Amino acid sequence: MTDNAANSRTVAPTQHTGRVAAEAARRRTFAVISHPDAGKSTLTEALVLHARAIAEAGAVHGKAGRRATVSDWMEMEKARGISITSTALQFPYRSAAGRDCVINLLDTPGHADFSEDTYRVLTAVDAAVMLIDAGKGLEPQTLKLFQVCRHRRIPIITVINKWDRPGRHALELTDEISERIGLRPTPLTWPVGIAGDFHGVLDRRSGQFIRFTRTAGGATAAPEEHLGADDAHAAAGADWDTAVEESELLSADGADHHLQAFLDCAATPVLFTSAALNFGVNQLLDVLTELAPSPSGTLDADGVRRDVDAPFSAFVFKVQAGMNTAHRDRIAYARVYSGTFQRGEVLTHARTGKPFVTKYAQSVFGQQRATLDTAWPGDVIGLANAAVLRPGDTLYCEVPVSYPPIPSFSPEHFSVARNTDPGKHKQFRRGIEQLDQEGVVQVLRSDRRGDQAPVLAAVGPMQFEVAAHRMATEFGAPISLESLPYQVARIVEPADAAFVDKQPMAEVLTRTDGVPLALFSNSWRLQGFQRDHPEVVLGSLVAADGESAHPVGAARAGRV
Repeated sequence: MTDNAANSRTVAPTQHTGRVAAEAARRRTFAVISHPDAGKSTLTEALVLHARAIAEAGAVHGKAGRRATVSDWMEMEKARGISITSTALQFPYRSAAGRDCVINLLDTPGHADFSEDTYRVLTAVDAAVMLIDAGKGLEPQTLKLFQVCRHRRIPIITVINKWDRPGRHALELTDEISERIGLRPTPLTWPVGIAGDFHGVLDRRSGQFIRFTRTAGGATAAPEEHLGADDAHAAAGADWDTAVEESELLSADGADHHLQAFLDCAATPVLFTSAALNFGVNQLLDVLTELAPSPSGTLDADGVRRDVDAPFSAFVFKVQAGMNTAHRDRIAYARVYSGTFQRGEVLTHARTGKPFVTKYAQSVFGQQRATLDTAWPGDVIGLANAAVLRPGDTLYCEVPVSYPPIPSFSPEHFSVARNTDPGKHKQFRRGIEQLDQEGVVQVLRSDRRGDQAPVLAAVGPMQFEVAAHRMATEFGAPISLESLPYQVARIVEPADAAFVDKQPMAEVLTRTDGVPLALFSNSWRLQGFQRDHPEVVLGSLVAADGESAHPVGAARAGRV
């Protein structure tokens, strides 16, 4: 994502440079990432509530009769209380400083089994909000997703959530961020009251005390009161004094915010919240509008910078079906990188070179959709009935461009899928193809197994549960799954495929994109094969933390 001499060529701007640049400057496109159960969907709901895009916040587990969150719309998500698929939410927001912005918020699955979906989302954002549980600190999945952001040079705003519950000390948490991920924490707010006794926050830039008032069930925005230092001491007493002393310690240690350090991915602004109570959410929205970068240009597959005011281009990062059970259509989510989108335009599909008509363009708000006529850099477009589009595809107008594709992750779980109803052969075949195209699972085949027994490959076993559920409910083709004894996959050259396929505890299958994969029972068997047959070259796939993206040449060109 860095600029260099090889990227000095640029694509010529359009004639509407001023308008496109102005609209792009209003956009804030970011993802929320976290370990499961850190409160990510709850925070997403709170952000939408405080932006007044909804009147009342839903609950992840539907407690007290409240509706579900707008970002978790799948039946499995509502039943389990976890995010299974990423969701796009677009809404306007006017900050406290009077800045009018358009927010493109991408909610991501937190569970490690759905890392591949989260990685796709991170190809389409300009910033990320990293959510940390105040009682648990940095957890494994948070660390993996942080590494993806670091690899892609995505600036990170850190939010320490659940401060209304007992947890660790604020200074201990900021020290952990510094020590474990190497970012310099620069808190913008500081809690008044220990974890579990949350009165409000000290705004470190203004010196004011922002005191929050609880609302019934946290379903509505929490009222705020801004107090000066004298009134703050009278209101919060020793808790205020402690917050001020700790803030002064932070300043003495050089932990004050510097914008360039944040944009250079060397520092992370930190805020303290309770998303469930809607405490501190307004401050996060204002920080996003003030600090998060707006779209500013992208490197294409050839390393050429394409500015936001160049002719239209967009990148498909996700395909989702099953959003409307009445129509069985599917939506391709495309992030606009440059130019202006106009519904009805005929674009070019870079992978096939064929025209693509944008008659059915929509804006997306969770499961809700509305016709979209115009979009600008940073926006996410929903293209309905786009059967030819796949994650990683590029669409453009006038000046050709192709952005780097999205890599497939290295699967670690494998199961044979079989149709349990012989009369549903067509539905079975269509459903497996759909799940493969969306990236719900990878589908592997071989002449030995045949089309009636494709192998589903996944990063985590919960992907199989989603696949089986959707096959039964959406396509009416229930399946049985038989686990296979493989844990490791590597790319193998076609010339070596037959030889590897004959080895004990190994099998070669072909991915839908034509890439042959050698499956091994475990890493020890792989190492033994490589030791015995050094002449056979096996290629690595992208790991679940995205770390291997560069070796396979599939990392997206970055924001420059």
